[in-house]
Amino acid sequence: MQKLFAIPTSGPGLYEFTGEVRRWVAGQGDGLLTLFVRHTSCSLLIQENADPEVQTDLAEFFHRLVPPADHPSMRYLRHTYEGPDDMPAHIKAAMLPVSITIPTFSGQMMLGTWQGIYIFEHRAGNHRREVAAHFAPD
Repeated sequence: MQKLFAIPTSGPGLYEFTGEVRRWVAGQGDGLLTLFVRHTSCSLLIQENADPEVQTDLAEFFHRLVPPADHPSMRYLRHTYEGPDDMPAHIKAAMLPVSITIPTFSGQMMLGTWQGIYIFEHRAGNHRREVAAHFAPD
């Protein structure tokens, strides 16, 4: 069984969509869920969903690690056709996962208590990110 999730984003940061996936998986029984983001400038993460400071701190860490192309330390970048966030977004996406696998039991994802599923948007502006989902029953 497969599905395509569309997640709107409005700039850098983490966007949780655990609830949408949970509703789709409900009642599917035991199996394995694979999620894959269909873009080269964002990532897919399982991360804490209890304290929003975790998401803010992660976004700030990666912004400092890979600043925009107009930052003096990034002058060597050539792929900046879509703006100063273009190549830095690709670098961040290369460092972080673009797919995740989650076991399911009795139609429930076996996520930990404080875990959520996120798009980690690395680009400025508004985007519509697509995540392909595949559920393989046992």
